[in-house]
Amino acid sequence: MSDHSNLTDDHIFAPLDPEPRLLMGPGPVDVYPRVLGAMSSSMLGQFDPQFTEYMNEVMHLYRQVYRTANHWTLLVNGTARAGIEACLNSLISPGDKVLIPIFGRFGHLLTEIAKRSGADIVNLQAEWGTVFTADQLADAIQQYKPQILALVHGDTSTTMAQPLSEIGPLCRKLGVITYVDATATLGGMRLDSDSWCLDAVSAGLQKCMSGPPGTSPVTLSDRAVERIQKRKHVEAGIRSADSDDGDGMVIQSNYLDLAMLMDYWSPRRLNHHTESTSMLYGARECARVVLQEGLEAGFYRHKLASTALRNGLTAMGLKLFGDPKNRMDNVTGILVPPEIADESLVRKSMLEDFGIEIGTSFGPLQGKIWRIGTMGYVCRKANVLRCLSSFENVLRRQGFVPNQGVGVDTACATYDEKDT
Repeated sequence: MSDHSNLTDDHIFAPLDPEPRLLMGPGPVDVYPRVLGAMSSSMLGQFDPQFTEYMNEVMHLYRQVYRTANHWTLLVNGTARAGIEACLNSLISPGDKVLIPIFGRFGHLLTEIAKRSGADIVNLQAEWGTVFTADQLADAIQQYKPQILALVHGDTSTTMAQPLSEIGPLCRKLGVITYVDATATLGGMRLDSDSWCLDAVSAGLQKCMSGPPGTSPVTLSDRAVERIQKRKHVEAGIRSADSDDGDGMVIQSNYLDLAMLMDYWSPRRLNHHTESTSMLYGARECARVVLQEGLEAGFYRHKLASTALRNGLTAMGLKLFGDPKNRMDNVTGILVPPEIADESLVRKSMLEDFGIEIGTSFGPLQGKIWRIGTMGYVCRKANVLRCLSSFENVLRRQGFVPNQGVGVDTACATYDEKDT
C-alpha cells in the first residue's frame, strides 16, 4: 500500500491507468466492451422522454433475461447487495417469520439483512460444499410455516447451486413468498422465474451479465407486489392529492423502498432519486448482449467452459471441492493440495506474473480452496487455456508438481468433443 502521508494538500495524482487483468475469480469479471461503450453515451435528464423510454426498454429486456412476465422488473441503483436489501426490506415486516437455508457465506448475508429488518428468523444449516434436498426444504416449510422463504441460488463461496424448480411451486401452494438471490447465476445458469414460481429475485451485473457492479436488476411477482404495496408510504415533498398509502408498517429504508421505486418506474415517474444514468445504459447493453447470444447458448457456453476447466484441473492431479451433482456452472472450487505451504502466494503469482485474478473463499474455507470463475465475458476457450497453463506453472514453482501439459491438452479435448 502506498504511503500518502507526505503528500501536499493540492496533490492530484496521475490519470487512471489500471493494468489489464484477466478476472477469473468469483466476480467481478471483465466487462464486455460493448457495455463500456454504452456507458460512455451522453447524459440525459431523468425525465427526458428518451431516457424514460430507455427505462421501459430495460424493463422489457430483463423480463426476458429473468424468463418472466412480471411487469415490475426494474433496476435498484447500487451493487447486487442493494437489490437484496431492497427486496428483503420491502417484503419483511418486523415479526415476520423468515426461513433462510444456509449452505455458504451468502445465506449468512441474507440472515444478517433479514435480522436488521426485524424478521423472526429460522435458519437451516447444510455443510459447506452441499445443498438442501427438496424434501428437506419442504419439511422445514411445513414445520416452521414461514411467511417468507429466502435463499441463494448459486453461492460462490462454496461454488454450489441450490435446485429451485420444486420448492417454488410448494411455496406458492402454501402461500409462502419466495425470495431468491441470483447474483451469481443470472445469465449464466438456468433461472426460470415464472415456471419455478419465484416471487422476488434480485441479481447483479458483475458476474455472468458481463457488466460492472453498480446496479441490481430485480423482478417481482404480483404476489410480492401486493405484499409490498400494503406497506407503501409516499414521502413528504412528493406527495399529491391522489397519493395512496398502504395500511401496513412503513418500509424501513427510504432509498431501498420498492413501493416508491415502482412509482418511479411507472408512467407516473414520481421522483424518488436520480437514476444512475450510465449504469442504466450499461444494464441495458448487458441484457442485449446476453439475449443476442441466446439464453440457452449462454448457459451452454458457461457449462462447457467449466467442464473444460475442471477436466483440465483434475488431469493435472488436483481435486475439486464440493458435491459434483450441485456445482455451479460458472465457478469452480479447487482444494489446496498439502504440498502448497501458502495458497496466497499462488494467487499472488497468478496476478503479478500472469495478470490473472483467482480467489480463495471465506469462513471455514478461507485458505483451503481456490475459486476460479468462468463467467460472462471471460467465459471463453482462450481464457480457460491461458488460466490452466499459468496455474500449472505457478503450482510447480510453489511446490506442487502437476502432471505436466495435460491440463491444457485435456481442456482442448473437451472443447474438441463439442465440435464433433
